[in-house]
Amino acid sequence: MLQVDHVSFAYDQVNVLDDINLKINEGEQVCIIGESGCGKSTLLKIIYGLLEIDTGEVYWNETQVLGPSHNLVPGESYMKYLSQDFDLMPFTTVFENVSQYLSVLEPEFLKERTAELLEIIEMTAFANTKVRYLSGGQQQRVALARVLAQEPKVLLLDEPFSHIDNFRKNSMRRNLFAYLRKQNITVLTATHDHNDMLPFADRVIVLRDQHIIAKDSPENLYRNPKDLYIASLFGEANKIPINIVKSYADTKRQIIIYAHEFKVSEKSGLEATVKGSYYMGGHYMIVGEYEDHNVYFNHPRIIENGKKVFLNISIDIINQRMGNV
Repeated sequence: MLQVDHVSFAYDQVNVLDDINLKINEGEQVCIIGESGCGKSTLLKIIYGLLEIDTGEVYWNETQVLGPSHNLVPGESYMKYLSQDFDLMPFTTVFENVSQYLSVLEPEFLKERTAELLEIIEMTAFANTKVRYLSGGQQQRVALARVLAQEPKVLLLDEPFSHIDNFRKNSMRRNLFAYLRKQNITVLTATHDHNDMLPFADRVIVLRDQHIIAKDSPENLYRNPKDLYIASLFGEANKIPINIVKSYADTKRQIIIYAHEFKVSEKSGLEATVKGSYYMGGHYMIVGEYEDHNVYFNHPRIIENGKKVFLNISIDIINQRMGNV
């Protein structure tokens, strides 16, 4: 088990994390999400031992993770950290970079294992290419394979797909997280992309204002966001009074509604004036205005600016979110 106990940290007396507590089971896949600057990368560096914490402790089972004041070379052997700096050998080949941490005394195993890792990152065709000639996204994939070659018990990933194009990203996610689960590797991923967590994470940790504000399964967080900040990490969302949408409701309590949950009506509901339409591929994301507030909703067709529309929400969604107010 990976355990973070009452950890606090500050850069130059500016608090970044305050009283962080986490317990992550062996083999569990956990995502850390939050706005830029909320401390996601800092938390990973603390867990790996790259930063000296002000207060608190980090443990892997019974072993305490110590910072740079205790270790000449920061980091623990059973734990690997993939940062946004790839630290590759630019003048050697992809094969040589990935196989660097494998034993040369077992040449057949080295060859087979390297080939397996190159297949996971979809770089088999570039095995003999020098790293200096690769794109940023390709280098990120090689850095990932190098980390996997070291067979860590704990893997810390900091925006692991940030440089990879969408064409490769989806298959890479499936390949990687399936492999990590099969190997029972404990994974902690810092990300801003909800596609990294919704299909793959067992649990999601939400950071804001130096604190953990939510811990839950991705499905529960998505279906029942307790505030607009959490909902906005998954996509366009709104916070509206219930009685504006459903006039028969006798409460002014507000609920969170995602853009795709609104349905356009001709007669009743929340009245909004269209300000703009944005093509999103399978739909348009429409920005409307009601009572000097913006409201975001999806629609299959473009709607001309200035047109008034009525927005409704299903009673099932209202009942679900009411239980979360």
